[in-house]
Amino acid sequence: MSARLTILGSGSSGNCAYLETDDTRLLIDAGLSGRQIRQRLATIGRSPESLQGILITHEHSDHITGLVGILSKVKVPIYCNRLTKEAIESQLGFKMECRIFDTGGSFEIGDVVVETFSVPHDAYDPVGFLLKTRNGNVGLLTDLGHATKLAVERVRAANVLILETNHDVKMLQNDPHRPWSLKQRILSRHGHLSNEAAADVAQEIVTSELRQLYLAHLSRDCNTPELAHNVISERMQKIGATHVNVKSTSQDAICPTLEL
Repeated sequence: MSARLTILGSGSSGNCAYLETDDTRLLIDAGLSGRQIRQRLATIGRSPESLQGILITHEHSDHITGLVGILSKVKVPIYCNRLTKEAIESQLGFKMECRIFDTGGSFEIGDVVVETFSVPHDAYDPVGFLLKTRNGNVGLLTDLGHATKLAVERVRAANVLILETNHDVKMLQNDPHRPWSLKQRILSRHGHLSNEAAADVAQEIVTSELRQLYLAHLSRDCNTPELAHNVISERMQKIGATHVNVKSTSQDAICPTLEL
């Protein structure tokens, strides 16, 4: 039995990950273009045609951009909650065949158990996921302005965690291209996690069972992979969590496939 995770891309302009077990092949979000998703899957010898489902966290464009391109060529089930489905259909202008889940509930796709939970973000009904496989659990905690007790508890069982490290607060405050209103939204309790906030969350979540921590959803202008990595790594060292491997993700390139 085996399970493999590949982060196809992650950043503030597009997010997509691929999880494969012996029986099941899933995308988590589809925020890259359909062409990019196809190309990046091809680099690991996979294609959208073999997918059993696409899990959607929420309706923002950096999580759904590729849906039109994929669904125009492949019939693959979309898993999301009802408010997210309605928001996506309104944005994209077409009806989708969806398997609707209730936020907070769990369901199975093949041999993967998908647990869902609510996160505080400025979308209609955004969620995080804990994906349980026979080889280990993958937690997805991105697009949240702060970590609720619920979110922390739900991903504490993760062996692999994809955690948002969106921005460095000083870089965001000094950014000349973003209006103050947008900066306020990003910094709000329904915005995005800074590096320091993410370090606080990681400190709460880390257990002896957490092996891999992916730093995700980095802003291209208001963060750097090195900065995010340094902040999180220093915190892990400080609390003695030297068993956790910390890796920054990229918008522009896939991460090496991880065997769970």
